[in-house]
Amino acid sequence: MPISGLLYSVFAHLFQPSLQTTGTYGICVRIRGKEFRVADASFSLLTGNSIETRLVRAGGVIFREGEQANELFVIKSGYVRIQVGNKTMADLAPDTIFGEMALIDNEPRSATATALTDVELVPVSEKQFLFLVSQTPHFALKVMRTLAQRLRTMNKGVY
Repeated sequence: MPISGLLYSVFAHLFQPSLQTTGTYGICVRIRGKEFRVADASFSLLTGNSIETRLVRAGGVIFREGEQANELFVIKSGYVRIQVGNKTMADLAPDTIFGEMALIDNEPRSATATALTDVELVPVSEKQFLFLVSQTPHFALKVMRTLAQRLRTMNKGVY
């Protein structure tokens, strides 16, 4: 099974796979008697071929500032612009997550996300996000690093 299909299997948690951690940076998943290991839970693993995606045409709004949130997104292909008001905060490329803040702090969306090009997105529900964070420490660390990098970038723009 390709590694990208593996995380799909992790998402199949609804089908009750057996899951156990295998150290700081990996997980072991047993599905239908087969065991799979992942050493690195990178965001690109969330965009495998078997994963359900959402297509948004160029110019389409993915979500608006102030809306309630119940999912984050991973960009499988295309580019997304994040804006607060009329100010562009970031242009995001494939294998990048966005919309995670609202799942972490349970507040409304802090920005508007718009498709710069046609984009294919992988929605990650709050339940899936919490499962990944609790079962794959490296995934949680990668989310924190993404947030820290974005905060550093914002700080440089303020000073």
